[in-house]
Amino acid sequence: MMLMRTLMMCGLLCLHACQHIRPAEKVAAVRPNILLVVFEDMSQKVGAFGDPVATTPVLDAFAGQSVIYPNTFTTAGVCAPSRAALITGVHQQTLGAQHMRTHAFGTEYDPAGFEIGYASVPPPEVKAFPELMRQAGYYTFVGYGGWVISNKKDYQFGTPLTIWNQDDVNASWRGRKPGQPFFGMVTLATTHESFLFPEVPVRDTELAKSVGARNARLLAGKERVTDPAAVIVPPWLPDTEEVREEIATQYDNITFTEKKLAQLLSDLEREGLADSTFVIVTTDHGDGFPRAKRSIYDSGIKVPMMIRFPGGNYAGEVRDEMISFVDFAPTLLSLAGAPVPDWLQGKNFLGDNREDPNQYIFASSDRMDAWMDRVKAVRDERYKLILNYQNDVPFFQPVAFREELRSMQALNGLHMKGDLPPSLEQYFDTPRPLIELYDTFSDPDEMRNLAQDAALTDVLARLSSALDGWLAETPDLSALPEAEMVNEMWPGGQQPVTSLPVLRLLRDKDGAARLDISSGTRGASLAWRPLGAQDAEWQVYVSGQTVPAQSCVEAIAIRYGYKASDIVEACVNAEEWRERQ
Repeated sequence: MMLMRTLMMCGLLCLHACQHIRPAEKVAAVRPNILLVVFEDMSQKVGAFGDPVATTPVLDAFAGQSVIYPNTFTTAGVCAPSRAALITGVHQQTLGAQHMRTHAFGTEYDPAGFEIGYASVPPPEVKAFPELMRQAGYYTFVGYGGWVISNKKDYQFGTPLTIWNQDDVNASWRGRKPGQPFFGMVTLATTHESFLFPEVPVRDTELAKSVGARNARLLAGKERVTDPAAVIVPPWLPDTEEVREEIATQYDNITFTEKKLAQLLSDLEREGLADSTFVIVTTDHGDGFPRAKRSIYDSGIKVPMMIRFPGGNYAGEVRDEMISFVDFAPTLLSLAGAPVPDWLQGKNFLGDNREDPNQYIFASSDRMDAWMDRVKAVRDERYKLILNYQNDVPFFQPVAFREELRSMQALNGLHMKGDLPPSLEQYFDTPRPLIELYDTFSDPDEMRNLAQDAALTDVLARLSSALDGWLAETPDLSALPEAEMVNEMWPGGQQPVTSLPVLRLLRDKDGAARLDISSGTRGASLAWRPLGAQDAEWQVYVSGQTVPAQSCVEAIAIRYGYKASDIVEACVNAEEWRERQ
């Protein structure tokens, strides 16, 4: 096997161990509403998940109304690749969205000479699951309340207009038709890594000053509720005053941000929607600290997840099966009664059609800004295997955002003085280990590499085989040099353009015209709206849709990662229609 050749929240689980999914699970009598709330850059720093320092009354109360999933994992320790996998149900490396970010590609660090970024081009069959929900009759929106970045998308293949009915910060369920079910996604951004930057900069850089000024504005009214002396410093950070201050800042940001969740839940209740809505709360990846964000240690990919069922069903249960972010798409499509495509890489974990729990979850870390890397991981319920393909580069490369963190400055300072213990100095060293193996039961912080432990040879072989199989099945575009991958998606470095749609209005019964729209671009998504209604939403095309005989309509086509086509139009007036009949 490839890897063998290369080599030659605990308290909750104890209290609620073995609470598995019930044999039969009724999730909804009618098509439910679904609301997905995503905090940013936040691990399980929630009281209900056993954190003794967290001040999280809103999240704790919500957890009491919900099913808790303490073993939920993102596919990456950074936002854009993670969100790409979440929204499609396909791992980012299959989409060409694994590098963070695509628009940073091709400047000083790439010898191929590209001077542009790119949008990834997923396989033609791949669609974001909200688009599939729209095809099934759902109203979809991203954003809420006018809150900053609440409409964060960041999928790296653009935002095709077929995914969302509404995608601005003021979006909500209120734009839907009477009785229409909705799916909404709301990002709560003020737990992001950048909100750890001090409002009064400690470094004289433009990034520190601009972000600090923004934080002063957006965190206005935030209370200091966490004592730095009381926080628990993980063993992968130095225990210094500035590190403790930064950890306390994160706790305070979570307390500040969860008030937005309280407002959202209150609005659902006031408008009579709470009992017909699944509410899912999670975060896009783990903590924003060094050795957490951008990594695929559990500190970077293990996240809280809670689901409040309509009517409060199953409240208080803890379900310990492993959930991956690629599981969201098949699960939510199934809840919505929409078709579940066979190209999805995740598993449905809810309802009558739920699948067997995951035996393994997988994660990846690739280029971060200007700095190349390629890391893969597989984890079962106990053991984690990590493969470092580019072990000639250090774990800590100078990523600009991370360099502004007080914790990173503490690490850098101690490293320069030679005062870091070996357990932390290793993150600056090369070569890195080719293989890392951790026992997450005895070593949840993943500090003791057991790859050379003879007693775990069988574990290593089993995980190696699982990782090899996954890499063969996904497929793994990160095996290609990025320039080669980009050239396959954007030949000659030029973004492809979706072919013009072919729009026809066909005779139908009852004096209506049946829409028939197609495109010569394989995998193109199609949309239409009444001609001249520039303020109207584009409707996702579904075969069999009709419009009145006198209608004029316009249509557009877009494949993910391509430029949209030009708009085409067609009309049938009443006199022409009578002649055709």
